[in-house]
Amino acid sequence: MDNNPSIHVYNEWDIVVARQSGRDLAKSLGFGEVDQARITTAISELARNIYLYAKQGEIEVSPVYEGDKVGIKIISRDNGPGIKDVLKALEDGYSTSGGLGAGLPGVKRLMDEFAIESSEGKGTLITAVKWKLF
Repeated sequence: MDNNPSIHVYNEWDIVVARQSGRDLAKSLGFGEVDQARITTAISELARNIYLYAKQGEIEVSPVYEGDKVGIKIISRDNGPGIKDVLKALEDGYSTSGGLGAGLPGVKRLMDEFAIESSEGKGTLITAVKWKLF
């Protein structure tokens, strides 16, 4: 994370900064425009969830390598209230904020790998990876 420090999310402007950081990294790694859009959308959803539900947290965006594969890893971390029912939160259309309920299920669809850990009262950790297609 030396070249890609955490972006602290406290307000809506931080969501924009996180998105741009992800887009810049994806572009530098050679991702096409469509995958750049997928990555920035995923980052936006994760950062917005931090802002709306946890009030503060951080997004880390870094390159990831596995053999000959190159990808981008997004880590979303907060110490907020946690998600009461993770399985429910991953259902399309489920929302506790009155939104469309496309956030977490959308991120899961946009990325190649997705993992979530959440504990009520302790916060949420989400890790997502997008691999570059050659």
